[in-house]
This record gives sequence, C-alpha cells and structure tokens, in this order.
Amino acid sequence: MAYLDNIRTFTRIYELGSMSAAARDQRISAAVASARIAQLEEHLGVRLFLRTTRSLSPTEHGQIFYEGAQDILATVERAEAAVDDTTENPRGTLHIAAPLGLGRRLIAPQIPRFCEAYPLINIRLRLSDRKVDIATEGLDLAFILGRPEDSSLRIRNIADCPRVLCASPGYIARAGHPTEGREIEGGRHSCLNLRFPGATEFQWMLSTSEGPRRFDVRGRLESDDGDVLTDWALADQGIIMKPLIEVAPYLESGALVQVCEKTPPLPVQLACLFVHRRHQDPKTRLFIDFLVEAIQRSFGKDGTSRAITIPSRSTGQAPAASR
Repeated sequence: MAYLDNIRTFTRIYELGSMSAAARDQRISAAVASARIAQLEEHLGVRLFLRTTRSLSPTEHGQIFYEGAQDILATVERAEAAVDDTTENPRGTLHIAAPLGLGRRLIAPQIPRFCEAYPLINIRLRLSDRKVDIATEGLDLAFILGRPEDSSLRIRNIADCPRVLCASPGYIARAGHPTEGREIEGGRHSCLNLRFPGATEFQWMLSTSEGPRRFDVRGRLESDDGDVLTDWALADQGIIMKPLIEVAPYLESGALVQVCEKTPPLPVQLACLFVHRRHQDPKTRLFIDFLVEAIQRSFGKDGTSRAITIPSRSTGQAPAASR
C-alpha cells in the first residue's frame, strides 16, 4: 500500500502543480508528501519533478511515469469499486460542502436518515457561502447554487430553485414598496448583497417584459454569510434576493414581504459537483442518489416546494417571526 500511496500522491502533485495543494487534497502534511516523492524517485532512479523555492514542474521522466501511473490507479479503482459495489455495508468518510441556507434547510435534515441506512459511512458537512475548491480542500462533493466555473468537475443538476426579492414591513413603511427592478437600481433602495472575494459590483438578474435584464444594485451592508443578510432584512435594513425555500417561513408569517413582483429574479440551479473519475466512489454515488431523491421528493423536481407559497400582498402589518 505504501507504493500505491506514493503513486497517488505523485499524481495529485502532477495534476495540481503544487506539493502543498496535493497534501491538503490527500489530508497529509507537505512533509509526508515530499517524503513519498523522494521514496518514489529513489525506487525509480530518476527525478520526477524539478523543484525551486517558487515553482514545481514535472521532468520528462515524470510526464512518462504519470501516464503509466494513471493506468495503475484506474486498475486499482476498478478493483476497489467492484468490491464496494458488492458489499452490503459501504464504509468510509464523505467530506461534503454546501451553502449555509440550503445546507441547513435541505442537506443537513436528510443526513440522519442517510446515516441510519448506511451506518458505516461517516459524514463531515461543511457549510459556507463562499466558493469552495473541491480538489484543493479535500472534498468529495459540493452542493452549489448556480453554474460552476470549473469545467473539469462533474455536475449533477437537481432542481431549479425559485428566488424572491423581499424586505420587512418596517423597511417598506420607511422606504416604500418597489414593484419592479428599475425602482431599486442605482442605489434607489438599500439592497443587501452577498460578498464574495474579488467582487467589485453587484447585479441582480430579473425577469422583465423584454426578457432577462441585469440591474445594478447598491447598499450599505454586505456579508459573505447569507443568513446574516436575512437577519438584516428582518431588522428593517433593506432588500434581499433569496431562494424561496430559505425565506418561505418569513413570507408566510409576514415578517418579510415580496417586492418587485413585476420583475422577479430568475431561478437558480441547485446542483452537486464532484471530481470526475472513471469509476465513481460508491459511497459518493450512494449519497448523491439519496439526497437527490429526497430533495426532489420534498422540494419538487421543478424547484417549487409543495409546501411553499408566496402570500398575497396585504395592507395590514404582519407579525414578526422569530429566528
């Protein structure tokens, strides 16, 4: 197994171009990764990488060995997959990431049922609204909203999630009730935005009578945590754009009210990302199949939960909901 571990570490360093990134991917220290490469080079009698303090690149021998190493690991994966496919009790640990709001409301509630069905599989769930890198962060799969930027990953679409623009009755009483996108663009209303690293401006894609259109929106408050934005909206600080399932309880109670009804946001795709492999890890496939079926059963294949409706606008002041 030590030789196979050395080959696995070598291939990840080759693919990621970084000793430290490969070490994180395999959940080992950079020192262990370096030692494995040294052992492999000693066994083969050649240098596999050219290393400097700032860069790492494969040698000609390294390029040749990588092609053969892929065949070796593919053969081992086929053998392991064949064994896992025939066992009634798959085992191991799954490292999963999901956005905060949907992770709490859709993913996390299903995990106890999955663990009951597969008691030898451990789950490590990480919730964050920031963008994650599956390869460098050692994740097996990640649930996302929207389209992925990395085309090398495999994607399984789950549902189109309706979104809604909403604000509290207190904010609407103070700032007015906008009914379409042009009333909120350019700073006319305080919009609460989800901030990602590198973001310089915010645009909301809304449906108009002329088709989809981007509206530039502004506001005093930003956060990288979507639930914080919901808290701020409940505290009368502005307008949020959210998947309907995240704010449905507040819409139903009247703590939040739909705005810009004439130009609603476009739906967002809920999908699952995982690393492309010739033979997918059986426990990863089991989890994806289980979650997709559970979500589509309770959430609706078209993304519209059977239990969620948007209340009609009323003239009375609705009671606030507690979080």
